Amino acid sequence: MNGSRITAIGHYQPARVLTNDDLAGMVDTSDEWIRSRAGIRTRHIAGPDEPVDELAAYAAAKALAAAGLTPDGIDLVLVATSTAIDRSPNTAARVAARLGIPRPAAMDVNVVCAGFTHALATADHTVRAGAATRALVIGADKMSQITDWSDRSTCVLVGDGAGAAVVEACAPGEEPGIGPVLWGSVPEMGHAVRIEGTPPRFAQEGQSVYRWATTQLPSIARRACEKAGIDPADLAAVVLHQANLRIIEPLARKLGAVNAVVARDVTESGNTSAASIPLALSKLIEQGAVRTGDPALLFGFGGNLSYAGQVVRCP
Repeated sequence: MNGSRITAIGHYQPARVLTNDDLAGMVDTSDEWIRSRAGIRTRHIAGPDEPVDELAAYAAAKALAAAGLTPDGIDLVLVATSTAIDRSPNTAARVAARLGIPRPAAMDVNVVCAGFTHALATADHTVRAGAATRALVIGADKMSQITDWSDRSTCVLVGDGAGAAVVEACAPGEEPGIGPVLWGSVPEMGHAVRIEGTPPRFAQEGQSVYRWATTQLPSIARRACEKAGIDPADLAAVVLHQANLRIIEPLARKLGAVNAVVARDVTESGNTSAASIPLALSKLIEQGAVRTGDPALLFGFGGNLSYAGQVVRCP
């Protein structure tokens, strides 16, 4: 079991940008109110003819191109999403069909905002077990289609997008590029973040989530670093789920990652759920904020009050 590594990453966001001022014309809110409570300035919104599997496929195609791979080199497709309306074909199968990937294992992973880091761990474990050699791991969500746009407590937070990573087996003797995962949940508090009903609608107990994230998660994130054998001070980047700037900044500070670039993509993308971590990491790499081989903590948290984190080496 030689481990695995991320060899390329890509992201995609719809063209339409919704500003805070736009939202102020829809609900009782303001740019100042949104920025002070969430740090968000803008978000991207997909149209009715842009399904979540299309967002995922665009991001995956960019990751494949960056890796210099053709679709027939992929044998596993994992899509982390909680906003797929149809049950079957699943989103992973639809992405594989869009890209022309022949005969992959194709599975969706629904752990809401912690979905991408769960899916990344699953891909790593699958490669380590010898059941796959190259995987596409995608986080994609179309939060706009499950949002009540008359509810200012939630509609100001959300955005749509996708991020994708190519995960490949390490060569014999090569140092693994994906560290051990630390994951878990607080199932008795699953009611704190919900996507329920017909049609499904996103709702959350904001204060409960905020208290949990800022008090319980810093020690869990430190343990993820310990499992990887790295001191938080040696991290080059910290990419947390982009839920809210008021959660991201204190969590990163309490982690002790004093030398790391902290992803703050939430300011321009909003909360894109499972897409937020690969989307933010892809932008950091694109901007040159991190270098190949740099250690980065990826840490997802949210729906089901689930969490999953691992240290990776940047592609």
